[in-house]
Amino acid sequence: MNDQKSRCPWCLGFPEYVAYHDEEWGKPVWDDQIHFEFLVLESAQAGLSWATILKKRQGYKDAFANFDYRVVAEFPESYVQELLTNKGIIRNGMKIRAAINNAQRFMEVQKEFGTFADYIWGFVGGKPIQNELKKGDPSPATSPESDALAKDLKKRGFKFLGSTTIYAHMQATGLVNDHLTDCFRHSEVQNY
Repeated sequence: MNDQKSRCPWCLGFPEYVAYHDEEWGKPVWDDQIHFEFLVLESAQAGLSWATILKKRQGYKDAFANFDYRVVAEFPESYVQELLTNKGIIRNGMKIRAAINNAQRFMEVQKEFGTFADYIWGFVGGKPIQNELKKGDPSPATSPESDALAKDLKKRGFKFLGSTTIYAHMQATGLVNDHLTDCFRHSEVQNY
């Protein structure tokens, strides 16, 4: 980028990565469909890089009904077989079936808490955790909150969502602000 803004160094690989960092990552999310999108994408990421998933995001959007969890929850096995041949997504049967299962569990959480957002934000007291990471600081992979959330999700029957995946979800959806303090987005995200 030639705009001279200071950014978190992980996002500097390609323009879509920079745009994701600048426009989405760390912004507090209260929309259930966006939470479901990130749950699908982050569970698909297991063992892969986020850059790989970001490049396939549109493929996932197309294949997973624009991340409409109500539709995904009803995907039949015949569609799973079709998805296993879809080059626009990660063709892993366990991950695809986990997304369908998680859509079903997602709606159970909504019935209990009103919204999935209300449920997940309860693990951070309803407001983002503001970390003060500086260049050279190790980036957290988990936290006590992600441990507790992952444990509760597993108890509720969610799959492919361990503490590391959930911490990535918390970063992406603004439950935690892990932008470096010298990144221009750190203060912007703080003020949402």
